[in-house]
Amino acid sequence: MPTTQAPTLALLNRRYLLTGGPWRALFYLFSTLPFAIPVAIAAGVLALPYLAAMSSLSRGAAPDGPVLFLMIVSLALLLVLGPLVAVPLGVVERARLSLMDSRPLPSPHPPSPADLVSWLRTRYSEPATWRELLYALFLATVVPAAYAIAGFLIIIEAALLLGPFFVTGGSAFWTIGAFEVRTPAQAIPLFLLGILMVPVFGYLAGLLATGQAFAARALLGDRTGLELHQVAQSRARLADAFDLERRRIERDLHDGAQHRLTSLTLQLGMARLDVPADSPAAEPLTRAHDQAKDLMVVLRDLIYGIRPQALTDLGLPAALRELAGRSPLPVAVTVADGVPRPAEQTEGTAYFAASEALANIVKHAEATRADVLLARAGETLILEIRDDGQGGADPTRGTGLTGLADRVAASGGRLLLSSPQDGPTLLRIELPLIAAPAPAASLPAAGRP
Repeated sequence: MPTTQAPTLALLNRRYLLTGGPWRALFYLFSTLPFAIPVAIAAGVLALPYLAAMSSLSRGAAPDGPVLFLMIVSLALLLVLGPLVAVPLGVVERARLSLMDSRPLPSPHPPSPADLVSWLRTRYSEPATWRELLYALFLATVVPAAYAIAGFLIIIEAALLLGPFFVTGGSAFWTIGAFEVRTPAQAIPLFLLGILMVPVFGYLAGLLATGQAFAARALLGDRTGLELHQVAQSRARLADAFDLERRRIERDLHDGAQHRLTSLTLQLGMARLDVPADSPAAEPLTRAHDQAKDLMVVLRDLIYGIRPQALTDLGLPAALRELAGRSPLPVAVTVADGVPRPAEQTEGTAYFAASEALANIVKHAEATRADVLLARAGETLILEIRDDGQGGADPTRGTGLTGLADRVAASGGRLLLSSPQDGPTLLRIELPLIAAPAPAASLPAAGRP
C-alpha cells in the first residue's frame, strides 16, 4: 500500500465534503499550531546568525568574527539539543497522525537501555532520530509558510463573504483594477464568488493536512517495518503463484499425460493378446506393457504429490487420513470438532506441511508411530504432528524444516518445534483460517510450543 493511500483516497472521494474529512483535516491543522509555533520560534532564533551573515554578504562584506561564532554555536545547539526535542515531538506527531490516517505508525526506535547515558548514545546513533529532527525543521519552516499562504487566502475569503455588511457607501471597500466596490449592491457578485469558493477551502484544508500527514509518515515511520511488510507480501504472492503453477502442472499431467499413458497401456495389453506366446515380439511387448504399468504408478504418485484429489474434493481431514494410510508408519489422525474448511492457501499449506513432516519422521526419526491432530483455536488452524522417535531435530541440518517454516510464514502462520534428545518430537503449525501474509516465521529450536 502506498504511504499516502488512505488520506489521498479520502480526499479523492466525490462525497469528501459531505464526510468528516474536512473537519478532521481542520482539527489536524489547528492542533499542529501548539507544536509548530514553539519549534518555529526556536528555529528562528537559531537562524538569526545565518540571516545576519546573509545580510552582510548581500552588502558585499564578509561576516565578522562574532557572527561566525554565533553561527557555530547555533549549529552546535541544533545538533546537540535538537534530537532531545525531536524524539518526544515524533512520539506526539505519530499519535496525532491518527486524525488523518487510521493506519498505525509504529515507532522506528528499538527498545533502549533505561540509564540516561546509554539512552542518549543509542538515540543519537539512530537514523530515525535525525529523520525526526528533519521533521521538526519541516514544522518550523514549511508548515508556517504553507499556513501563512492559507491564512491569507482565508482572509480574502472572509472579505468576500462579509463585504456586503461592511460597505458604507463612502470610500472604496474593494479596488480591483478599475473596478471599485462602494455599495452593498456592488459587493453582491463578490459575495456570491465567496460562497462558490467555500468548497475549495474544504479541499484546501484536506490538501494541506494530507501533505503534512505524508511528510510525517515518510519521516517518522518505521522504514524497516514497511520494507519487511512489503517483502512478506511479495513472498505471499510468490507462494500463490507457485501453487497456481503447481495446480496447472497437476491438471496437465492428469488430463494429458496420464490419459495418453493409460491409452498406451491398454493398447499394449490388447496387442499382447493378439501376439502368440512363442512369437519373437511377445517378450519385448510384455516388457513394454509392464513398464507402461509401472510408469502409470509413478505418474499417479507424482500427481498425488503435487495436489491430491482428496484435498480438492473432500477437504483437509480426508486428505490427511489418506496421507496417513499411505505412510509406511502407523499414523493416527485426530480431527477436533468445529474445524471448518479453511481458505485454499491455508489448506494446501497445512497438507504439505503434514506430508513433509511425516516424510521427515520416516527418514530421520527412527519412530514406530506418529500422531496428527487437526484443531481450531479461534481464527487459527492448529496442526500438530508428534512422533515417538529419537528426537533432536535441528533445522540447520537440512531436514526441510527451514523451508517448511518459510512456506508456513508465507501463508501468514508460524511453525513451532519441540524436539529434545531421545524424543518425543512435536511439530506445531498455526495458520490463519483466512490466509493473510505475516512478516516472519517463528522457529524455536527447542522448548514447548
